[in-house]
Amino acid sequence: MKFYSTNSPAVHVPFKEAVFNSLPQDKGLYMPVSIPQLNPDFLRNLAKYSLPEIAFEVAKTMLSDAIPEKDLKAIVEDAINFEAPIVKLEEDVYVLELFHGPSLAFKDFGARFMSRVMSYFLRDGEKMLDILVATSGDTGGAVALGFLGVSNTRVTILYPKGKVSPIQEQQLTTNGQNIRAIEIDGTFDDCQALVKQAFVNTELNEKFRLTSANSINIARLIPQAFYYVNAYAQLLREGKSEVVFSVPSGNFGNLGAGLLAWKMGLPVKQFIAATNANDTVPQFLSTGFYKPKPSVATLSNAMDVGNPSNWIRIAHIFQDPEKLKQLISGCSYTDEQTKVAIEAVYKQYNYVVCPHTAIAWQALKDYQKANPDNQAAGVFLSTAHPCKFPEVFSEEIAAKIVVPEQVKELQGKPSLSVALGTDFAGFKKYLLENA
Repeated sequence: MKFYSTNSPAVHVPFKEAVFNSLPQDKGLYMPVSIPQLNPDFLRNLAKYSLPEIAFEVAKTMLSDAIPEKDLKAIVEDAINFEAPIVKLEEDVYVLELFHGPSLAFKDFGARFMSRVMSYFLRDGEKMLDILVATSGDTGGAVALGFLGVSNTRVTILYPKGKVSPIQEQQLTTNGQNIRAIEIDGTFDDCQALVKQAFVNTELNEKFRLTSANSINIARLIPQAFYYVNAYAQLLREGKSEVVFSVPSGNFGNLGAGLLAWKMGLPVKQFIAATNANDTVPQFLSTGFYKPKPSVATLSNAMDVGNPSNWIRIAHIFQDPEKLKQLISGCSYTDEQTKVAIEAVYKQYNYVVCPHTAIAWQALKDYQKANPDNQAAGVFLSTAHPCKFPEVFSEEIAAKIVVPEQVKELQGKPSLSVALGTDFAGFKKYLLENA
């Protein structure tokens, strides 16, 4: 499997180079030259397979020429060692719980797989790998735990000051060892811009071996396709054969992974791109004009992205823009609507959802109301454990949340973060002085 840059389609590189370079020098994003189809027999018998078996089949279909199957299977089994169940809340309404990994967020799929792929490719004596990460919430914690203690790697995580939850911040800033956290006095878009500038800076690239663990890295995108295929397998066991996925969306790696699974042959009727007030993509789907804008802070902070990087990948999956608009619908919700949705889910199902998940639920319900003849099962993605957002909930709902042990263990640990501004010169100086 070869990969090309979205800005240079004629230039092809192997998977290893795409993983370690992360962001091509032309500032595009890597995409597979061709997207292979899943084996028809595998799809016909999908209900028989477990999540690790599904994950291996999807990974093998994409990467068998890059990593020997025996090694790839070991990587998958080590990385995807937790469940991703669908839970039925009512007829044709299911929640896909993606928060059962170590950082309690869906990004454990990508971060754990990627860290093990990078560790596999690293050879003794090679130059240290410096991994730069911008996070709007959950990416940082997943990457920190995914790479903690991995030899010959150093992770630098940038997060926006005051715009991540206290638990998210603890997951980012209390690790030490090979994990560094930088608090940026700005937005997620500012953090992302600093990372992208670093990747194309000549002096930094001569000094360091830079790569990213953000969803701009293709090794993050591929494993996220696993849980879409696994969710469909679970639906088949429930006697359902059509599905609509409602996806809470920020940088659009999550939806991009779902579309990758669809392109590989997963039969999906509709994707819903559900956003908060950062509605660049829903506006595009409505008007046909793509206009990035500065991000604004919301309760669903992991989705506070005004210029989503992965949208270019989604555009490259579709040759026909009209087909894109047929398969993907978009909607956005305010913080007030998010709070109402959280209360509604709790009252209707005695179930607690984080603000990102609440938006996905509301989008699914609105889609089903607008399409009363729809016969497909609706699955909305729950991307993070609600315990990460205690300030969002009423006392009654907060009292129902069971806080996992790994969160309790963070309490009282000192923060090891460094504060910086949004200027690239300051960030570059930090990297050079702390080499």
